[in-house]
This record gives sequence, C-alpha cells and structure tokens, in this order.
Amino acid sequence: MANIRVFFILALLLLSSSFFLQVARSQSDSDADADADAELVTETVQEGGDIGIVGDDIQDFGGGNFSPAPGVKTVCVFPKNPVKVVVAGQETELLIGLKNEGEQSVKVLAVYASVHLPFDHQMLVQNLSTQAFNNASVPGSVQATYPYIFAVSKFLQPGTFDLVGTIVYEIDNLPYQNTFYNGTIEVTEAGGLISVETVFLVSLGLALLVLLGLWVRGQLQNLSKKTKRVKVEVGTRTVDASMDEWLQGTAYTLSQSNKSKKKK
Repeated sequence: MANIRVFFILALLLLSSSFFLQVARSQSDSDADADADAELVTETVQEGGDIGIVGDDIQDFGGGNFSPAPGVKTVCVFPKNPVKVVVAGQETELLIGLKNEGEQSVKVLAVYASVHLPFDHQMLVQNLSTQAFNNASVPGSVQATYPYIFAVSKFLQPGTFDLVGTIVYEIDNLPYQNTFYNGTIEVTEAGGLISVETVFLVSLGLALLVLLGLWVRGQLQNLSKKTKRVKVEVGTRTVDASMDEWLQGTAYTLSQSNKSKKKK
C-alpha cells in the first residue's frame, strides 16, 4: 500500500512538472518568434513620418474595405511583450513593418484596429483608435516601420480576445489595405496579471485533483481489503487439507471407517 501511494505521488509530480515545462517551452518559443519578427521589422528601417490621431473632421479609414496590393508585405511585433498581454485601460504599443517589393512608392495613410470575440469575429467588442500618418511613404524595395499605440477599455472583462489590425495605404492614388495582425491577445485587469477568473479556475482544478486523489486512494484501500480476505480463506482451506493427510492411518480415521461399515 505504501508503494502504491508513493507511485501515485510521483505520478502527480511528473504531471505537474511536465505542465510547467510545456509552459516554459511555449514562453521560449514565443520569445524566439518575437525576436525573429523584430529582426524583420528593424531591417532597413525608414522614417515613418509624422503621426496624428484621426479626429471627426478627418477621413474615417476604417469604413473602407480594400484589397492588399501585390508586392506589399506586413509584419507585426509587440516589443517587450511576446505573450501579447494587454492591460485594460493602459496603452499598448506595437510595431508594424511594411515591406515594399514593388517599384512604385507606397504612401501610408493610417492604421486602425478592433477587438472581437475569439469564437465569432462578427461580434465586435471595441473599435480602437485610428492613427493617421502625414508624409509617410515607402519607396520601392524598401521596408519601413510604423508604431501603433492603442488601449482597450478599462471596463473590458479580462480574458482572451481577437485583435484585428489594418494598415491603409495608396499606390498611384489607389487605396489598398493589409491586415498586419489577426490573432489573440490576453486582456488583464489593471491591478495585476492574474484575474479573478484565473484564480477561480486554478482553485477548481486543484480541488478536482484532490477529489481524484481521494477517490483513487479509496479504491486502492478497497482492493487491498479484498485481497487480504481471499488470502485468509485460501489459507484456512490449506490447513484443513493438511490435517486430513496427517490423521490418515491413525485411530481416529480407523474408528471413522468402522462406524461407516456398521451403518451399512
């Protein structure tokens, strides 16, 4: 029984250690991907031009739905934030790398983004600010980097959401757009990285593990009791058989045989 308990405890320790190892590997993979994207963004960087926030009297770039231009590629990096954790109510910065592989110059107009539910992109959660650029152009065979600063609502419930970011530009006075980011972000409370929901889920998981351990322990105890009972019954039968063999040929067995003959 003690060996079984030790084995069970070791199994739990191995499972927990493998979980934390997987988390560490995921963290390192995210860091490696972020470093690779950062190298791509910072390579052949050009000046991004003047930055301004779009007001009510300026064109709303988020209303259009344009196709991407051939030869224009974009990439996005969250500097010093590879896990993409966004604190509600606080500003978050990301960098957009735009590479112009064509011959004509690309005029960057604006950048905007929106937050959606992860299971349904048609469910809009929040439209983020639109950031306009003045005198921002990217010549042919050149890559430029543009910053974008956004902040989700401080009333947004912590959890996982999808962020969709779009950059709008012109080539030969024709509008185009590229989606530079379409992935998940983790929104947390301003008080810390651990939300109430996370604490509840962790507590629930630990409680389930304790209940599972108690159930396994009870099953092992019942199994050990049944095994002991079977051993005792088999041992008693063995003693009775040996006693019969030892009494054969004695006066006891002869008297028993004589009694059986008289009855006949």
